[in-house]
Amino acid sequence: MSWTPDAIPDQSGRVVVVTGANSGIGYVTARELARRGAHVVLACRSHERGRAAVERLRTEVPGARAELRLLDLADLTSVRGFAGSWSHDRLDLLVNNAGVAMVPFSRTADGFESQFGINHLGTFALTGLLLPHLSAASDPRVVTVSSEGQRFARFDLTNLDAERRYRAAFAYVQSKRANLYFARELQRRADASGLRLRSMAVAPGLTRSNVLTGGAHGTRGRAYQVLTRLLLRIAFRPTPEGAKTSLYAATVPHLPGGSYVVPDGPFQLRGEPVLRSRERALRDARTAHRLWVLSEELTGVRYPLRAAPPARR
Repeated sequence: MSWTPDAIPDQSGRVVVVTGANSGIGYVTARELARRGAHVVLACRSHERGRAAVERLRTEVPGARAELRLLDLADLTSVRGFAGSWSHDRLDLLVNNAGVAMVPFSRTADGFESQFGINHLGTFALTGLLLPHLSAASDPRVVTVSSEGQRFARFDLTNLDAERRYRAAFAYVQSKRANLYFARELQRRADASGLRLRSMAVAPGLTRSNVLTGGAHGTRGRAYQVLTRLLLRIAFRPTPEGAKTSLYAATVPHLPGGSYVVPDGPFQLRGEPVLRSRERALRDARTAHRLWVLSEELTGVRYPLRAAPPARR
């Protein structure tokens, strides 16, 4: 039997942040959580697009509790400002959804290659800075959106920031592998520290989303955008289907921490949400630890969590 958002239990009382919630998977995730009663904070880079998303959400879900807060993961000053201005007494759920994909080479406000800087470092810093508010919740969760493409990454810790040759597709799948390492290592450290937090990673599958059509960085050529939109229309699933794994990871009651939720079809490209454990990156604690240490150094955000003990051989 297929899983649908209709199966989401009551979310009343939960305070939720969804990054990149003005469109695509992020918007659907925010809308369906609000539909079930959650108070949803749409964390968006653009005030104009974010405001339009909130208005649309309130039209589609009358009575929804939704608010807009500005957040730019390409700027650590913005990330710190978002976390520093948090005014709720806790945070029950953080959905790390925002990201960019296969963009031309550029650097963030802090000088990082944009895909590594936004997709991983911005997400890493935001989660760490919001951790005190997550810790104040009775059953906190963090859901980080990776990609089925991470399976093809040749993860190179010496070239995460385009220190050498830049290839857009390589940098993208590498940043998505970093998301998976981060989610799993966060769970290891939460467990080692006795923190009641569940960290999940998800892959949405082939989904129509403006992350591929230049929604965040409209610098691609017209031919690329036309061909991509055509491919999305023919081969990719509607956005609500792609949001299923995020919603599943965010709401299924007894889902274990450290889960990786993917579509159950061939190559994780489409299908219903299932847990996947046969993924080499999930077991590669050594690389995940090294990435964590490097991320703390680069962002200046240090988590008050113990490192997990070395795995027995």
